[in-house]
Amino acid sequence: MEASWRQVAGGRGRARGRATAAPSSGNGIHLRGAGGGRQKGSVGAAGPGPSPRGAATPAAAGSSAGHSPAGSEAPQTSVACELMSQRKFEEIKKANQAAAKKLVEEHFSSSSEEEGDEDFEGKRGKIVANTFTSYTTQTDGDVRELERTRQYVHEAFQAGAMTCLICIASVKRNQAVWSCSGCFCIFHMPCIQKWAKDSQFLVSSPLTDDDFGKRDYPWPCPKCRFEYKRSDTPSRYYCYCGKVEDPPLDPWLVPHSCGQVCEREFKPPCGHKCLLLCHPGPCPPCPKMVTTTCYCKKAKPIPRRCSAKEWSCQLPCGRKLLCGQHKCENPCHAGNCPPCPRVSRQKCVCGKQVAERSCASPLWHCDQVCGKTLPCGNHTCEQVCHVGACGECPRSGKRFCPCQKSKFSLPCTEDVPTCGDSCDKVLECGIHRCSQRCHRGPCETCRQEVEKHCRCGKHTKRMPCHKPYICETKCVKMRDCQKHQCRRKCCPGNCPPCDQNCGRTLGCRNHKCPSVCHRGSCYPCPETVDVKCNCGNTKVTVPCGRERTTRPPKCKEQCSRPPTCHHTSQEKHRCHFGSCPPCHQPCQKVLEKCGHLCPAPCHDQALIKQTGRHQPTGPWEQPSEPAFIQTALPCPPCQVPIPTECLGKHEVSPLPCHAVGPYSCKRVCGRTLDCQNHTCLKECHKVTEIDACVGKNKAGPECLQCEEGCSKSRPLGCPHPCVLPCHPGECPPCVQMLRIKCHCKITSLYVECRKITTADVNEKNLLSCCKNQCPKELPCGHRCKEMCHPGECPFNCNQKVKLRCPCKRIKKELQCNKVRENQISIECDATCKEVKRKASEIKEAEAKAALEEEKRKQQAELEAFENRLKGRRKKNRKRDEVTVELTLWQKYKYYLLPACAVVVLAFAWYIAHDVA
Repeated sequence: MEASWRQVAGGRGRARGRATAAPSSGNGIHLRGAGGGRQKGSVGAAGPGPSPRGAATPAAAGSSAGHSPAGSEAPQTSVACELMSQRKFEEIKKANQAAAKKLVEEHFSSSSEEEGDEDFEGKRGKIVANTFTSYTTQTDGDVRELERTRQYVHEAFQAGAMTCLICIASVKRNQAVWSCSGCFCIFHMPCIQKWAKDSQFLVSSPLTDDDFGKRDYPWPCPKCRFEYKRSDTPSRYYCYCGKVEDPPLDPWLVPHSCGQVCEREFKPPCGHKCLLLCHPGPCPPCPKMVTTTCYCKKAKPIPRRCSAKEWSCQLPCGRKLLCGQHKCENPCHAGNCPPCPRVSRQKCVCGKQVAERSCASPLWHCDQVCGKTLPCGNHTCEQVCHVGACGECPRSGKRFCPCQKSKFSLPCTEDVPTCGDSCDKVLECGIHRCSQRCHRGPCETCRQEVEKHCRCGKHTKRMPCHKPYICETKCVKMRDCQKHQCRRKCCPGNCPPCDQNCGRTLGCRNHKCPSVCHRGSCYPCPETVDVKCNCGNTKVTVPCGRERTTRPPKCKEQCSRPPTCHHTSQEKHRCHFGSCPPCHQPCQKVLEKCGHLCPAPCHDQALIKQTGRHQPTGPWEQPSEPAFIQTALPCPPCQVPIPTECLGKHEVSPLPCHAVGPYSCKRVCGRTLDCQNHTCLKECHKVTEIDACVGKNKAGPECLQCEEGCSKSRPLGCPHPCVLPCHPGECPPCVQMLRIKCHCKITSLYVECRKITTADVNEKNLLSCCKNQCPKELPCGHRCKEMCHPGECPFNCNQKVKLRCPCKRIKKELQCNKVRENQISIECDATCKEVKRKASEIKEAEAKAALEEEKRKQQAELEAFENRLKGRRKKNRKRDEVTVELTLWQKYKYYLLPACAVVVLAFAWYIAHDVA
């Protein structure tokens, strides 16, 4: 069985093109390798099975040899059977391959689902600890460097601890990996190959076609940024030490290890090699023993680890310092001695000042001018504190004029005159020369106008030579990040690097990229997260982003949680997540009422069936709540019977121990309440005996309080009930506000109820008055002028109204009450009558003319009808025409009527004007 198991798992984790084998009944089937290289299937002859495509069966060979027209259907049947057998063979082959692949992945993958035995993990931890103990047992081993190697080896053994920072996924045992030689971080082989390819493409993308491929651009490690050449791009899967290609999977070795001695050179090189088996991470410090002396060479040589062969004897160094006067007093140390720390009084270079200075710097200069007389006898030395002679006078000998064209031999007391020639010095612009005569001091600024190009070369402008020309055009080229434009004014083409922050979310989904804006993928998150157990004593460090999928480590410590029940301690068990197991100890609680101990098991965390759960409407609906919930149950009640007197001391009855105490006999209390109108209707209850409640029939504070309202009669006219509850004595006067309408029924007034009920008629009328004008309308149509009052409004309207005569020609203004009493009337005068008479005459004339016109039309129609009856004019059938002579009124009535109306109106206006 073990041989079969090794045969299945022997090739898992190899590089592309390698195949794994799985046993099957009678058939040896080669599977597809990890890299996808397809292998041909071969079927052994050990057992019966269908023949592959292209192989002839004996039946088929016999039938082909004896072919005849009578048996033409036999070859077709043989071909159909062969195709069906071949199809079944392929299906069985695929099923076996899938089963073997699943079996290998389940039992040999180093994923987060793998669960090892706790005892085996403990033994493995001891083995790893004992392996590195010998490195530190003798003479100052370097524990800090050794801890890095210990951490890598521990993570390699732990399930799910090794993570690829590119894809943020676990590195399984059967996957091809690559390890960085700088930070020793492990990545998937396809991930690091894609990373290297993308990095080289991003670096070489700005190049032209001529430069492409001529330079070897490096690619960095995703974690430590260590740069590798193009030729160092990993293409094959090696073990950690690099000796074995495609290391086989061995459950007794570190994953991805070949099991041989590492033999890598130590860093820094010391001449020795690593003695551990092929391992991940950096090699531990060199464990070889060498004999060496201290830094100062005063102590005797002693044997020490090669990694810690440099040591200090802690004696004074004693070497002479650079000052030449003192010796080094520091303990034995490496390297050169530090500068002398002592202080002494030292003179400056010129010897004029003395100051306390460090002994390590004896030469110093003061800030005073030398001031010695020069050999010319006319000038003094202007140099600051210097060494040696002052030298000749700078104004002696031959001197040049300011433009450097003429040379003069003058005494040092005279200044060199100007030569009068043109200056001809090159100005600051570097193109033109000074056009002034020989002069002292700097030349003036170049003011010539030239045609200048801006820095970007897109614009030209004529301007002074000394002024730079910078146009306002903003550069639109993309910066090196290929995301943002340059946007710099008049950019000459050398766009600066992008200074914006990248800010993209990293693969861990917890942090953002802190680098400046860049091309390509961001570097993986460098942070690490500790995944701890429940108590926090055991932890595992994983890359940021893996804490969501990494299972917490198993802790061997005892659970330190306090008991969830009332017991002082709980059963011992190891650290875990979730709630602790339920307690099975006896309850042993002292019952509060009777003092007995509870004999039931601990019921602080009992499982009870949940009531009131939502019932699913059908089998398709999933239950949303559990069927049982965990809750604390009270102790069962004590059932010992004890004689107990009722609350009213009427009788004595036996009660259970848990219910011992005064009880009610269910009788009515019957005590007189404080209102002295009702009695207590509660059942038999306890009444506190105080001085005021000594009597048996007197209600106590526990009795029922009378909650009925006052039923006494109210004063006449008061609609409100008494505000007090049922009480003895008379009711207090009603002080509630009563809302009433005023006499005019418009305004609502609020008056105390007691004022209304105690007021007489006059006071009620006064209280009901709103002090506003009465809004009622008099019979004449005008508003009442009186203040809000009861009853009918008095008819004393003094409003002036206009009164007209019957013909509406004469009008006058009179008081309304006099007009309503028919005391004054306006009659028509003679003018009104004359106007009325003329108007009637006109109407009569119009009526008479209309009547005549109607008669004429009727006569004409009658004559026409008679002519048609006589048969006249039958030949030409023309319409009869009757000639009627019109009167003067009929001819000119449309002109006479408007003229008469104008005359009548003018006459009426004239008469009315005279009367007024």
